[in-house]
Amino acid sequence: MEPEQAPATTGPEYVLHLFITGATPNSTQAVRNLQDICERYLPGRVELQIVDIYQQPELARSERIVAAPTLIKKQPGLVRFLVGDLSDRRRVLSLLGLTPDPLDPYLHD
Repeated sequence: MEPEQAPATTGPEYVLHLFITGATPNSTQAVRNLQDICERYLPGRVELQIVDIYQQPELARSERIVAAPTLIKKQPGLVRFLVGDLSDRRRVLSLLGLTPDPLDPYLHD
């Protein structure tokens, strides 16, 4: 009898870290904006870690975070940083290498 092989598991296509400062308005807005983008453009393809720098300052130091909210795209491709509440949807999508959906109600021209 041959041993069963475990199915190959693949990791997420996108790895994102969002550094926030507690429940401040900008941080709350950044979380909402990023969660909406992930649900609309990256369903099942993203690993999102939200880090409160008040709770985990050592992670912020190790990533050299100097302002919050800050989004770090770890994968795919080059590591990229974006500071702010992520309300500029086209800029966030560009950072992620995604094509804007013309039906996205949050796109601003």
